Amino acid sequence: MENLDPITIVVATDNFYAVLLAALIKSIELNHRTGEKINLHIIDDGISEYNINQISNTVSKEMFTIVWHKTADVLPEGIQLPNDNSAFPITTYLRLFSPYLIPKEARKMIYLDVDMIMLQDVSSLWKVDLQDKLFAAVVDLCKTVGSSWGGIPNYKELGLDPDAKYFNAGLMMIDPVKWRELDISNKVIKAIHDNISSVNFADQYGLNVVLINQWSELDYRWNSFSVLDYKDPFLIHFLDIKPIFKSYNANRVYYEQFHFYLEQTPYKGFKLLGDYKRIYRKALIKIGKKIKGLFANPDRS
Repeated sequence: MENLDPITIVVATDNFYAVLLAALIKSIELNHRTGEKINLHIIDDGISEYNINQISNTVSKEMFTIVWHKTADVLPEGIQLPNDNSAFPITTYLRLFSPYLIPKEARKMIYLDVDMIMLQDVSSLWKVDLQDKLFAAVVDLCKTVGSSWGGIPNYKELGLDPDAKYFNAGLMMIDPVKWRELDISNKVIKAIHDNISSVNFADQYGLNVVLINQWSELDYRWNSFSVLDYKDPFLIHFLDIKPIFKSYNANRVYYEQFHFYLEQTPYKGFKLLGDYKRIYRKALIKIGKKIKGLFANPDRS
């Protein structure tokens, strides 16, 4: 049998979205038909022992090797994460450091947001040529840097081309060696701190500012947004309201596909959450950031 290099995947989640991770892992497993083993690195931003056990029991032990990374071990000493005004959890910033978690000999890695399901064999993505680029991704819904509702709000001040393509950071296939050599993580954090009043989509803003035109464009089906209707999507990305909520209002077919995979995990029979939990969670995140900001700026009146 051919000796195939393992596929390296990194994800990050907090305890609230652990159930999403279970469905994502199961979808990867059931659609992976080639012989590669999968090394799955999970950034654990406060996952409970119960959910760690549930997720561990989700995977095929023959296919997956799971490595857990606590947040405290992911963040470099002295790093100050940006305190933006969005309702995105701090967990989203942890992906910036994912190239440092994997073995140094790994020449490629896939980062996936936790709110996704894989409908195609992940090996098909793994085999995509990066074409000497730092990473590959899919164009975002807003399409360009100069988008009036997304993109980079202060692109003029930064001297950026408004017609340059703007990528969605939910799926990135990365050259981790180049990433570390170019110190991308610190450059992105600095760009966000320097432009904090213009930050709209957390680290995705900083990634697009720093890495404009440095990426290879993937087939759009590798990051198919749940608010649209695609023919033959490879991966579904559940933007906005997730399919664990009663108020989910995006493509119903994708909702059914998510629950098809979830039902094959220890979370079978999961009870949908009321919308108040989603709103309450967002409110807590924003309040927490404001409190953090006050402590970070004690002289603020």
